[in-house]
Amino acid sequence: MLFSPFDTKHASLVAGWPVTAAEALMWCGLREFPVTERTVTAWQREQDVTAYVLLAHEQPVAYGELWPDAEEDEVELARIIVAPGARGRGLGRRLVRDLLAEARRTGLSESCMRVHPHNTAALRCYRGAGFEPVDATSAAAWNAGQPVDYTWLRHGHA
Repeated sequence: MLFSPFDTKHASLVAGWPVTAAEALMWCGLREFPVTERTVTAWQREQDVTAYVLLAHEQPVAYGELWPDAEEDEVELARIIVAPGARGRGLGRRLVRDLLAEARRTGLSESCMRVHPHNTAALRCYRGAGFEPVDATSAAAWNAGQPVDYTWLRHGHA
């Protein structure tokens, strides 16, 4: 397994990983389904977004992004997904650990993530990787203006 920067030549493959509209919504917050190659490619042009993949035999099997925010002294992990045929084998947790290692290299104090409240598999994965829920006051403040009341998680880099 190799942790590597994302190459847009794999955008179409990654875009096809959510197998239902509900899964696409929980993955990236979009009501667009199927997710398009153009959408995944456009994410790569967003300022302060760096995408990574886990590769098995030179093919992506998991995808995730880091969104550093120096003002908040944190890195948000985002848009994490594992290829349908590779799920249930610990690859999500492996990707999250690799993303956390990369987040530590930024020098920012902690990592956070927002998770759709119905995405129980993702919540189990992230908790297993050491993330903990934020306090209710912070979650309420961070959910102001969000399309759903996300479950917010935090991981210190100590």
